[in-house]
Amino acid sequence: MLTLETKNLTPLQIQSYLNHAVAPRPICLASTIDADGNVNLSPFSFFNVFSVNPPVCVFSPSRRVRDNTTKHTLENIRQVPECVINIVNYDMVQQVSLSSVEYGLGVNEFIKSGLTELPSHLVKPPRVAESPVQLECVVKDIIILGDTPGAGNLVIAEIKLIHVNEAVLNENGLIDQAKMDLVARLGGDWYARITGANMFKVAKPVSSIGIGVDAIPYAIRNSKVLTGNNLGQLGNVEYLPADDAIEAYAQRDEMKEIFDATIGDSQTRELQLHLKAKQLLEEGLVDDAWKVLLI
Repeated sequence: MLTLETKNLTPLQIQSYLNHAVAPRPICLASTIDADGNVNLSPFSFFNVFSVNPPVCVFSPSRRVRDNTTKHTLENIRQVPECVINIVNYDMVQQVSLSSVEYGLGVNEFIKSGLTELPSHLVKPPRVAESPVQLECVVKDIIILGDTPGAGNLVIAEIKLIHVNEAVLNENGLIDQAKMDLVARLGGDWYARITGANMFKVAKPVSSIGIGVDAIPYAIRNSKVLTGNNLGQLGNVEYLPADDAIEAYAQRDEMKEIFDATIGDSQTRELQLHLKAKQLLEEGLVDDAWKVLLI
């Protein structure tokens, strides 16, 4: 494994390693305004939600690695401590990228990118009409992380209003994740598109306490077939299936076929059972997978 001491790397090298490794990152398109009323629009992937009560998001307009200058966004929120965090989806990603160009002071990136200004309700900076979700925020604090090239400035913004395009809502008035069509930032020129085809669910171990991987029998835990993800699924159950349920599952035709085909060959039988369990786990049928493994 390559091990690197950050003190021996240039800021540009650190940026490359971190941006490629800490990914994908959500993108916020921050709109701000200066004391003279000049609007600025700029994307940031050093961004996330940090609290829900109070509702707080953070982003970091870092000092430029090239020449250690600060960004207009940072100067604007020092003058007018307000912003709108506009969430970025696939339909607007090219325009968002264009808004990241280092235009001169006073240039409105809304105009340059072709994105549409929409008046905000509580704050002075406008919203981006094309964004599926827009967060009107009041800046509570700016934490300066350094004064050298690449140093961040952590903007802590309290969300006051949430605007959601009805097109991304489900029948219950909640955001449908598949309808958002979000994009995320990777390293270099790379982005990721979050669609229904590449989304998946992982059961949260919140309402119950899983048995843990350490409680899985040795032969299963050290399987040559089951992956770490598979073991995580198996360890997330609260109870193992009852003996009568295991016995009933063993009477299924597909299980009898495995038994009949592996008479006298315990190694092949274990392999086939583990392959069957893996298939069930990939289908999300964790309880059935346990039954197969415990037969």
